[in-house]
This record gives sequence, structure tokens and C-alpha cells, in this order.
Amino acid sequence: MAHYPLNHHLRTPYRILAAAAGLYLALAGILGIVVSAGDDFFGHTAGDWALGLRFNPAGAWLTTLLGLAVLAAATRGGNTHHQLNVVLGWVLLGVSMVLLAFIQTDANILNFSMVNVIVLTVLGLAVLTAGLYGKVGSEKAQRAEAASVR
Repeated sequence: MAHYPLNHHLRTPYRILAAAAGLYLALAGILGIVVSAGDDFFGHTAGDWALGLRFNPAGAWLTTLLGLAVLAAATRGGNTHHQLNVVLGWVLLGVSMVLLAFIQTDANILNFSMVNVIVLTVLGLAVLTAGLYGKVGSEKAQRAEAASVR
């Protein structure tokens, strides 16, 4: 079983970092929905950009939903934040790697560019890191953990 530190002293800044990542993804996605309105849902246009990311409606909706999920986990806090952000961090990294594999093909149904891949990778790492250090436990459990590490 993986070892996650309990009550890490930087869990609040990491939680704020995850919330900022979620807010950025949600805002970019919402603006992407606005600028790509009227396009084909899985279309391949080159001109729909929002907050530095390229979108079609499908990519904008996916980005919005991922951003809202990360933001909800960060605002919930506690072990919910820990568990969801570990999963969502891996999801963001996985999506970015799949998109990287399909970026120059017709399989790029989300119309993402290399900038999208880089941003999703960086934000995925930030969310994953926030989740890894967000676990909360009792003082007794923290002391037991510290004793077992030594």
C-alpha cells in the first residue's frame, strides 16, 4: 500500500494550488464553450482559443468538467480532496498523454494543440502532488506513522 504523509504542513498551500488549477481549467473550458459555439462538436477548426488553449465544443466541455471536479475536490477538503485529486491528477496526465499520441491525426477529436498537452500535463502534476500531500488523520495516527518511518 502506498504511503501518504498525514497532516503534511504544506497541505493547505497544495490545496490552494489544486483549487487554482481547477479554476483555470473551468474558466478556460467555459470560455472555450463560448468561443466554439456553433462549431461542429468534434470539429477541427484552428481559430477557437481561450486562455491560451485551443478548443472545439467537445474539448471545452471536457476541460470544464475536469476543472469543476478538481475545484469541487479542493473546496471539499480533507480526505475527499486527497482521494479525488490523486485520481483526477492521474486522469489529467492520462488524457494529456493520449492527446499527445493523437495530436497530428484525425483521432484528435478534442482539437487540442501541443499547448493544451503541456498545460494539462503541468496541471495534472500539480493536482496529483496536491492530492498526495492532502491526507488528513488524527494526531495519534500521525505519531504512529512518524514512529514507523524511523
